[in-house]
Amino acid sequence: MIDILSLENNFEAVIFDCDGTLVHTPPVYADAWASGFSLSGKLMSHAWYLARAGMSEAVLMDAFEREFDVVLDRECVIATMRSRFLRNVHNVREVRVVAATVRRLAGVLPMAVASGGSREIVTATLQGTRLREYFSEVVTIDDVANPKPAPDLFLKAAALLGIEPNRCVVFEDSEQGIEAARRAGMSVIDVNSFALHEPQCETTVGGSSMRNPDEHRQRSS
Repeated sequence: MIDILSLENNFEAVIFDCDGTLVHTPPVYADAWASGFSLSGKLMSHAWYLARAGMSEAVLMDAFEREFDVVLDRECVIATMRSRFLRNVHNVREVRVVAATVRRLAGVLPMAVASGGSREIVTATLQGTRLREYFSEVVTIDDVANPKPAPDLFLKAAALLGIEPNRCVVFEDSEQGIEAARRAGMSVIDVNSFALHEPQCETTVGGSSMRNPDEHRQRSS
């Protein structure tokens, strides 16, 4: 489990990524993107998507066009992908250790979500896993100009919370997200290892971790 007291003593707000951090969405997204990309006549493997999980819709389609030498009807691909995802959103599961942290932080620190996903999908995902009620603000790619690793999403979330960026801590699972949080001037916890990274710092803080040293529960999804 995460050391809640340490978070409370060192920060004034907590911002969470959604996909891969709060909820385990890659299998559902892989199926949805395969459906969307099939409109091009090309088959996308789940492994191809999983190697690029965390990319924004636009960046992922850029990669598909480049690697498969096709020109996508992007509106149709996105519509098909989102429709498929929403039909299967009931298969999305929370990441237990992170969701437990959210519930323990309720009423302790203000919290927001900053996700590179669309508002439609992020809202459905948070509502389906009953996590939406814990967040006063939800920021998605629909709200900013630039996706991660640009800092826009995190800066927008901090502004909506009314907290200075350097007083926020971020929970993230992807390299792009960790970079975005650091560029926003925020500390960031990598949920794959629970290592704490300082803003604009390439290494963990003294090898420190925000996991409570007395607890060793495995991260599960």
